[in-house]
Amino acid sequence: MDDTEIRLKGIEALYKSLGTTAALRFLMLLHREPTNYVEISKRLYKDQTVDEIFERAKKHWKK
Repeated sequence: MDDTEIRLKGIEALYKSLGTTAALRFLMLLHREPTNYVEISKRLYKDQTVDEIFERAKKHWKK
């Protein structure tokens, strides 16, 4: 999967999950405000071991 496909699938997922208006609002927030990636990572990986995260990353790594 190339970068364009990832962008398109991500936007489609946002629209399906949030609806059009909220998805657009989310995308605008990303560009308008600084993003705290440490906090996002903490929330995304909460209750997961390093091994679980690593295995999932290996599974999805493009070779």
